[in-house]
Amino acid sequence: MSDKPKCFCGVFGIFNIENAAVYTYYGLHALQHRGQEAAGIVSLNTIDNKSHLSMHRDFGLVSDVFSDPNLLTGKLSGYAAIGHNRYSTTGASSSEKNIQPFYMHYKNGNLAIGHNGNLTNSEVLREKLINEGAIFQTSSDTEVILHLIAKSRATDQIGQIKDALSQIEGAFCLVILTDDKLIAARDKNAFRPFCIGKLNGSYIVTSETCALDINSAEYVRDIEPGELVIIDKEGLKSDRIFKEAPAEKDRTHCVFEFIYFSRPDSRIFGTNVDKIRRKLGKTLAKNHPVTDPDGEKVVVISVPDSSNTIAIGYQSQLEKQGISSKLEIGLIRSHYVGRTFILPDQKNREIGVKVKFNTVKGVLENKTVVLIDDSIVRGTTSKQLIKLVREANPKSIHLRIASPTILYPCFYGMDFPSKKELIADKFHNNVNEIEKYLEVDSLHYLTIDEMLDAMVDHLPEDFCTACFSGNYPVKLQDNSSKLRYDN
Repeated sequence: MSDKPKCFCGVFGIFNIENAAVYTYYGLHALQHRGQEAAGIVSLNTIDNKSHLSMHRDFGLVSDVFSDPNLLTGKLSGYAAIGHNRYSTTGASSSEKNIQPFYMHYKNGNLAIGHNGNLTNSEVLREKLINEGAIFQTSSDTEVILHLIAKSRATDQIGQIKDALSQIEGAFCLVILTDDKLIAARDKNAFRPFCIGKLNGSYIVTSETCALDINSAEYVRDIEPGELVIIDKEGLKSDRIFKEAPAEKDRTHCVFEFIYFSRPDSRIFGTNVDKIRRKLGKTLAKNHPVTDPDGEKVVVISVPDSSNTIAIGYQSQLEKQGISSKLEIGLIRSHYVGRTFILPDQKNREIGVKVKFNTVKGVLENKTVVLIDDSIVRGTTSKQLIKLVREANPKSIHLRIASPTILYPCFYGMDFPSKKELIADKFHNNVNEIEKYLEVDSLHYLTIDEMLDAMVDHLPEDFCTACFSGNYPVKLQDNSSKLRYDN
């Protein structure tokens, strides 16, 4: 029943600390929202004066995959580790082989890798590597990077990694663990968030700062676009994937990270997520306010949990504009719905929403209700949610969306459904028709310009808006990927 964009990942790495896998476990737990399909940790230890990498990966939530209390301090004991939470972007989601981190032993030693993003030229590179004799074990684009490293003619390992990364295109935040180093790399567009932290002299690299907070680590800085960070027992060094630093114009952060993906308590792209979401709500209220026809208080509610702070911003702005309003908890979300919950049949589809949400009828009855949500993808869940709210007998329901209509698939780490499944495409981007389909009294989205206006501390050109505008900052080379997303 999920009607949100998905298929993204979280990465974490830590170096030079006792029981590194324990810190990685907590980091992945904080990043659980970025991937709930599978999780894995690879740790580095020295046994008999030799470096040794140990790995554990499986399907499920972090707490389930690492439920054995002896696993983290036993099999995975060590002074460095990397971890990965997964939704699948490219590659079959049902294959255990596709769970990251990946590991290989090659001519220059051991190497493990975790990847958040999506490569736009992976199929072209894969075909080239296969023609050269490479044998692939997975269907993930991340394995392409391993083969490129192994086949590189550079003499040292850092040179091999730089050689491999100079050939890939698209979105990537990588954590790489070798026999003596933790390496982090970020694409030149900086599509996804990636930062550096410090804990008692040990360095951490991770997708979001919430993974630093849970470990009581200090935020140092974001990893720069096109930067290669090398951490060993001597400390941290900064290098470049390419000789020249990327130009400012190349920077295209994923705007959906602020709208939906990242946790509100994280700091990404140099700005607090909570601050942006409140601003999105205020911008939504300025441009698309709601008033009660009888002069009574408007009730503002959110679709929990990602829209909570957006609703706070919306209601506070209504008050500033002299519109009497009240922020209420009108929807209660169950946090105990397993991802494998199966509906008995399609006719009982609405039970999926009722299992996840319930209304607080006393809050909604005979009220003008403004329902705040961050986005609409297919619209199926939104329609059932509106029906659920309608059962509480409100005076009227007004849906406000803190992003523009989604019209195009993403190739940089989100896996939107095919274009024809998008509700905005289905109704030819006619908001009035979408309003009728959802059966709300009014519906308004933010425009692209309104959304970008809410990105405080940033310029509009700092963001990728391809899923709204169709303007892709990095060209797609793979026809097979186009077919995967568009058909």
